[in-house]
Amino acid sequence: MNMEPTLLWKPDWTEARTSITAWWEHRGLALAVSAPKDEPWEDLPKPEERTPDDFWTNADHWTRSAIYNLSRTYCGGAAVPGLWTLIGGPGSLGLFLGAIAHPAPDTLWYEPVINDPDTYPALELDRKGAWWKRHFDVLEQAVRENHGRYLVGFPDLIENIDVLAQLREGQLLLSDLIDRPDWVKEQTIRINQCFFEVYEAMLPYVRDPWGGTTFPAFGLWAPGKVAKVQCDLSCMIGKDMFLEFVVPSLTEQCAWLDYSMYHLDGTTALHHLDALLEIEPLDAIEWTPQAGLPGGGSPEWYDLYRRIKAGGKSVQAVGVAPDEVEPLIEAVGPEGLLIVTRCATETGARKLIQRCI
Repeated sequence: MNMEPTLLWKPDWTEARTSITAWWEHRGLALAVSAPKDEPWEDLPKPEERTPDDFWTNADHWTRSAIYNLSRTYCGGAAVPGLWTLIGGPGSLGLFLGAIAHPAPDTLWYEPVINDPDTYPALELDRKGAWWKRHFDVLEQAVRENHGRYLVGFPDLIENIDVLAQLREGQLLLSDLIDRPDWVKEQTIRINQCFFEVYEAMLPYVRDPWGGTTFPAFGLWAPGKVAKVQCDLSCMIGKDMFLEFVVPSLTEQCAWLDYSMYHLDGTTALHHLDALLEIEPLDAIEWTPQAGLPGGGSPEWYDLYRRIKAGGKSVQAVGVAPDEVEPLIEAVGPEGLLIVTRCATETGARKLIQRCI
């Protein structure tokens, strides 16, 4: 008799998949609540401390640290125990295309490499480079050591014109939008192609027994190919440029994926919301208020969430405090709402889920 596979560190995974799928379809509430485990799933040894360079480049250390952290995390409701296979910071695709990374204690600084667009060679993936090897070492080790305990997820590749800004340098790229618009469009088309190639190369490691994939950077799971999409450079350009340079590549990417969610980052990017709502294959929009503003559960953002839902997209609200969850649901409505919150204790997380679901 064939038995459905289980997820050992997520006993309610069947119920979670149901609620997450309903959220993608704009039908139901998905409440993702994490907390420190009262008792670890397994008593694994804590990896030793490493230098910043080791932290960002040692694949074995990264993987063991990620597994250790998951073993001590309660993932309740729609929270996904996804192992983030990022190594190198958000922007892995740029690293595969030649960006130079400088490790720091809690981030990576990227050094642009395109000094002269007229002479720089065509963008090609470096499948033999150190960063490619490190990422696939993490993927392979994460799969090898899984044993049905967690989901192996994608790194945060980053996409379209944000990758070009990583390779070229943001201020110069803004000038390029005026001085060499055709070059910018050609590069974003190529970057999309490279995104699809990398995604397909990683997919055999990431596709789970339920036919789904996981994007841990934003706590996403979907019953198909899923990713977060973004354009942080959008805060520095107007509506017309966004429509000309960004929307075509975003639309192609969302159509290629089975499920997609846009990372809307800060109030200086809100003027592009109408354009995002017009991207038919885009399924959901996540809102991140910038530093210094109230978090995602504040009443200040209720109208924004209502507007996104009225535009036919699901909403992900992040940075929501536990005591903001119930007022948010009541104000905005549960349909198509994914709330991400973290409680201080597993007991508190379980009680919150019982009250809301």
